[in-house]
Amino acid sequence: MPVTLHAAILAAAFTSAALLAAQPKPSPLAPYIKEDAPVLVLDHATVIDGTGSAPQADMRVVIAGGKIFAVEPADAQTAIPAGAKVLDLTGKTVIPGLVGMHEHLFYPLPDAPADGQALYGEMADSAPRLYLAGGVTTARTAGSVETYTDLELKRMIDAGKIPGPKFDITGPYLEGPGTFALQMHELSSPEDAARTVDYWAAEGVTSFKAYNYLTADELKAAIDHAHAHGIKITGHLCSIGFKQAAELGIDNLEHGIDVDTEFFPGKKPDECPNTHAVWDYMSKNVDVSGPAVKQMIQVLVAHHVSMTSTLAILETFDPNRPPMVRENAALDTLSTDAARSYLRVRARVADRPKNSEMEYEQKFEREFVAAGGLLMAGCDPTGYGGVVPGFGDERNIELLVEAGFSPVEAIRIASLNGAIYMGKDKEIGSVAPGKAADLVVLGGNPAEKVENIEKVETVFKDGVGYDPAKLIESVKGRVGLR
Repeated sequence: MPVTLHAAILAAAFTSAALLAAQPKPSPLAPYIKEDAPVLVLDHATVIDGTGSAPQADMRVVIAGGKIFAVEPADAQTAIPAGAKVLDLTGKTVIPGLVGMHEHLFYPLPDAPADGQALYGEMADSAPRLYLAGGVTTARTAGSVETYTDLELKRMIDAGKIPGPKFDITGPYLEGPGTFALQMHELSSPEDAARTVDYWAAEGVTSFKAYNYLTADELKAAIDHAHAHGIKITGHLCSIGFKQAAELGIDNLEHGIDVDTEFFPGKKPDECPNTHAVWDYMSKNVDVSGPAVKQMIQVLVAHHVSMTSTLAILETFDPNRPPMVRENAALDTLSTDAARSYLRVRARVADRPKNSEMEYEQKFEREFVAAGGLLMAGCDPTGYGGVVPGFGDERNIELLVEAGFSPVEAIRIASLNGAIYMGKDKEIGSVAPGKAADLVVLGGNPAEKVENIEKVETVFKDGVGYDPAKLIESVKGRVGLR
């Protein structure tokens, strides 16, 4: 790049900062901001760029005007811009901001009576901050129980009024009769599905999610109307198998083979069979590496249907997983009632026989990627409360490595792949010049020890560095309440 252009860009960044400084306004984000220089140099860092490439040691990342201006060796002959703030990141690692593709802004409310209802509370204060603190700079909500609240949260975050990631808000669940949750509308017909999609697209949602009990005709109507609005649709399905959903035009599938019912011999069209019976049959009769599953994967890949890995939630149904030492930081964010409720159910799960469901899913995800499938990741903070925003996203990366992916592959799954699915890979998802400065500074190298993914020291969103410790402290003890 010519020196004159280099100078012009940096001058523009400083001019913009000077104009803002001349009109000081107290920012509600100020208590959580750690770095906000107009030009910032992250020097002597190891860079894992999110593409799946090997880590690059002793690198320099220059941030200007909220963008990544340069990524080059720290000993490059390019002069550090005069007046830039330089951070020596020796011993630290820079990765792209995570792109969480199965996130929620709600959490299961604790202490339901024995005959109580499944209810989910909107975590309007805690969830956005915890996602950001965990390194998630872009997040798709993958289903909503308070869609207007989610939309308003997004608007407030985008306006700089509260901290949080860049949200892709998914509309209300597209569900049919039989749902377990009172907060979900039960579709009555394909016309109802089409009307629901049209209404919420007009209200501002930018994705949709189909759920367990809708019919193929309802799913087809939802897909067609979503696509007419230029919106993608994903699904956590049961009544409809993966191959059928792909042929109907779905864009994405959630959770993996764990929820695919098409191999169950008692499966009837448009009916959701007993999930325990399905798993029992699958575990005994369906080889993940066998021809039937490979053929299903081929159909998905041919139809460009991506998959979202949610290993963090699946893990909680295995006895004594995750290890309690891994849970302590997340537990501190739970309210007293939420923590008690979670630990009570966890103790019951601990008394069950070991469940091989997660290992089965991990093997499927390797097969899917090996066949050319686009695998993404998200933490899905639902279940019985064992997954907390941000912390669960970090755990997903560790579990992808446990599944057999390398750490750099796992980071790509959790960052660039989501950006590719969203059509935003020219803007976010990897550490490259011209992209938004959405970056995570880690106090160690996850390629050497994947648990270093938890050592989040600074999270940059559009070039502004947030302090994860302050974000977490601000909502400590509030998950399960707000």
